[in-house]
Amino acid sequence: MRLSKFLVSHREQILSEWVTFARTRHANADAMDIAELRDHASEMLAVIAADLNTAQSKSEQVAKSEGKRDADPESATPDTAAEAHGVGRAESGFNVIEMVSEYRALRATVTRLWVATAGELAAKDLEDLIRFNESIDQSLAESVLRFTRNVDHSREMFLGMMSHDLRTPLGAIIGWADVMVQAEALPGTLREGASHILDSGERMLVLLGDLLDLTRSRLGGGIPIVRADVDIGRVARSTIDEIAASHPKRVLTFEATGELQGHWDGGRVGQALSNLIGNAVQYGSETTPINVTMRGHAEEVALAVQNLGPVIPRNELNKIFDPMRRIGGDKPAAPTTNLGLGLYIAERIVAAHGGTIDVESSAAKGTTFTIHLPRSVRPEPPNDVAGVK
Repeated sequence: MRLSKFLVSHREQILSEWVTFARTRHANADAMDIAELRDHASEMLAVIAADLNTAQSKSEQVAKSEGKRDADPESATPDTAAEAHGVGRAESGFNVIEMVSEYRALRATVTRLWVATAGELAAKDLEDLIRFNESIDQSLAESVLRFTRNVDHSREMFLGMMSHDLRTPLGAIIGWADVMVQAEALPGTLREGASHILDSGERMLVLLGDLLDLTRSRLGGGIPIVRADVDIGRVARSTIDEIAASHPKRVLTFEATGELQGHWDGGRVGQALSNLIGNAVQYGSETTPINVTMRGHAEEVALAVQNLGPVIPRNELNKIFDPMRRIGGDKPAAPTTNLGLGLYIAERIVAAHGGTIDVESSAAKGTTFTIHLPRSVRPEPPNDVAGVK
């Protein structure tokens, strides 16, 4: 009996034995009813049977093996039974290993029952078995992609809501701490304690802001900017002065030339510059200056941050704008209160302005990050191609 016919005629037996097999593989399967365990397997078997009955060219086989025929995981709703299965398992609290083991169980159940029914396999049966495994692999890939997308989206939503909702009570803490610091009648020890609370609260507010920016950009909204006429040179000078005050032992230089007036979000550009300088403070040489230069050109303003220090390995240059990633070449990362989001957020801010960031790193010239801010608005590139430009 050909495998496609077997899948149709023995579907109930396959599903029954698969459920029994699957129950032994999941910690929470006993709490699920039969319908939940069978949810999309029946439809997947029908799709696989139809696929086995369809002629397949060599090029189509290669395309399937390379995942080019998989459903689009970015579509708004699941398009296939395998995708729906991935969504359902994510919402039911399964982990990806448990879901993958379901496919192992389905593959093993079908193969065992069919071989027992067919007896000795002929050449055409081996071809059916190969195509069956290809179809299972395709369904598994679609389920995993949709499962992962669902879990990632839920995590980003949680982080975004948490970051947003925590800002209000933290703002109240910072406000009252500031009142206590300014209260001259308060004993000195209490004012000192309030000052520590204020500093810690403000650092926490920065961290929450970074998390909120991360989730906004990852959920497709991008980092919001509000454009206005601004002298970007003044923004840079103010940012550098703030960082210099926080790190009095570090030398920061600033040189600006050309026309620096333009239509940008000054606060966001200052944030991006602060992140780049903060990265230089953390990972650069403590005995050499951090040099900030700004050049106004006809089409753009170029803003560069250069410092000496450990060279960033070439194989890391295309990854340094990834979120939650720390860099620094051979220098061990020092203890820090940031989340490793500084370069990612800087790149996203620049991208929101239609600009790019370049990075170069060598022993002779050190590491230089250069922001290119166009004077005319260009569309922001998609998030999935964000990185070194």
